[in-house]
Amino acid sequence: MEYITRKSMLYKTGVEYGDYTMNHALGCSHGCKYPCYAFLQKKRFGQVKTYDEWIQPKIVANTLELLDREIPRLKDKIKSVQLCFATDPFMFGVDEIRDLSLAAIEKLNSAGIKCTMLTKGILPIELADLSKANEYGISLVSLDEDFRARYEPNAAPYEARIDALKRLHERGSRTWVSMEPYPTPNLVEQNLSDVLDAVNFVDKIIFGRFNYSKEVSAFTAHKDFYNACAAQVVEFCSSRDINFHIKHGTQT
Repeated sequence: MEYITRKSMLYKTGVEYGDYTMNHALGCSHGCKYPCYAFLQKKRFGQVKTYDEWIQPKIVANTLELLDREIPRLKDKIKSVQLCFATDPFMFGVDEIRDLSLAAIEKLNSAGIKCTMLTKGILPIELADLSKANEYGISLVSLDEDFRARYEPNAAPYEARIDALKRLHERGSRTWVSMEPYPTPNLVEQNLSDVLDAVNFVDKIIFGRFNYSKEVSAFTAHKDFYNACAAQVVEFCSSRDINFHIKHGTQT
């Protein structure tokens, strides 16, 4: 594992459902091929040069020291901190990043700061012992393991993600799911109802379309498809008292 240092850690995000965020690694071993927006941005600004470099993550060695310095200055401004928008806090099989994420969350919670996290890895059961204000989420756009192998090659199997999320739910934690980027039928034939039913226990679902892909543009009915999917998510969540958010640009 390689290490880097940074001059700052916490920053305000421009993501529509986010507040503050932190990214305590550069790169992500999951190697998603949607393509990955985080990889495209880091490559554009010269922080990584190739996909092979991206999937060999580098840990920010001074993460906890930066938090010690920044939390007292920012804690009155922060509503929540998301882990993470440009990497994954629980990369599948990468224990060093997992342990650093847990330490960072504990530090933020000790200052009264709520944390929200999203992963394509396995959420540790230790999270259940942290602040009940925290929100724990997984990315889930399919149940088809062949699709995962093609588009999320090194991420955790879908069933394992769901099982870990459900264990936290059963321990009284707040849970959520990001169904983004949801694939069109030319990428994988599946029933959205099956994916929704697999996570019918969660507190919130965020749904969004597949972006930056010529494959989706080639599916000429993609606008009607996403309108219908978004309406289905709204109906599903409304009938079960589940909070929901449809990402900007998903519906037309």
